[in-house]
Amino acid sequence: MSQETVFGTGKLPLDYMQTLLSHYGSHDPRLIAGPRVGEDVAVIDMGDRYMVVKTDPITFASDQIGWYAVHVNANDIATSGARPLWMLATLMLPETKTTPALVESILGQLRDACDELDVVLVGGHTEVTWGLDRAIVTGVMIGEVAKDRLITTAGARTGDRVYLVKGMPIEATAIIAHERGDDLLARGYDAELIARAKGYLYDPGISVVGVARLAAECPGVHAMHDPTEGGVATALHELAVASGNGLLAYEERMPILPEGRQLCEAYGLDPLGAIASGALLVAAAPEGGQMLEDVYREAGVPCAHIADLVERERGIMLRSGQVVRPLPRFDADQITQIF
Repeated sequence: MSQETVFGTGKLPLDYMQTLLSHYGSHDPRLIAGPRVGEDVAVIDMGDRYMVVKTDPITFASDQIGWYAVHVNANDIATSGARPLWMLATLMLPETKTTPALVESILGQLRDACDELDVVLVGGHTEVTWGLDRAIVTGVMIGEVAKDRLITTAGARTGDRVYLVKGMPIEATAIIAHERGDDLLARGYDAELIARAKGYLYDPGISVVGVARLAAECPGVHAMHDPTEGGVATALHELAVASGNGLLAYEERMPILPEGRQLCEAYGLDPLGAIASGALLVAAAPEGGQMLEDVYREAGVPCAHIADLVERERGIMLRSGQVVRPLPRFDADQITQIF
């Protein structure tokens, strides 16, 4: 890639990230899972168990940013089969706009979200940062898992069914409603619709900790992955790349939630590429898939078979009716179009 290349907002391209990590990744005999595309946690051997570590910033949302930071980081810990236990948070606050009310609001959100998950907020850093016009919160979440219970994205296998749990795009729907509520009202969208969309933060909610625990108990589950920036489409790419597989996704099976569809249509966004925390991808062997579906049905949680993992040489594809084409990848999340 040319040294003059200028990257746009969002994730770095997957192929470029693979090159970077192959050159700059670290090697340590105690590092069980380290830097690689599609793996969202580091796993470190602590002797009798594994420590699982995750870091992620919150850059799109401003309202309830502390709440997002806790749950988004806890999600990836949970998708490894681990229990999130400890949280550190770095608060980078905007110059000229930071007040005691803002600081205390974010800290209160962090505390409340940690309390909900039984996570301890153990430290971090807070500063007013030059050049920022909005707050950014970066979290570090630490958890533990028994050595025989670890699940990695790379564990997905050819022939696995890929399920999407809950629906999409949950986080994008909540962010659009919170950040563009007045604009939506001015466009003639119903206040009740906007209120329901704002409520997506809590119901169906951006946390997947509970649904990941259910999947981790099911025999035949080989991998879990938490779709975030770039939406479900990009997460499917990451799952395939991490596990060394191809993938065939089915557009008609994608469970797009009604408020999410409406708000994405309002701004011309593709729901497949909109930030999707709150959904969970689960890769399971066909014989374990029925048990997984039964577990979620009994729990009252939607679960849809949206893709199959296939041989790598078949590529990463999307079937729309009778047409099969490459599955889009969104290095820049669709929601960046309205920020």
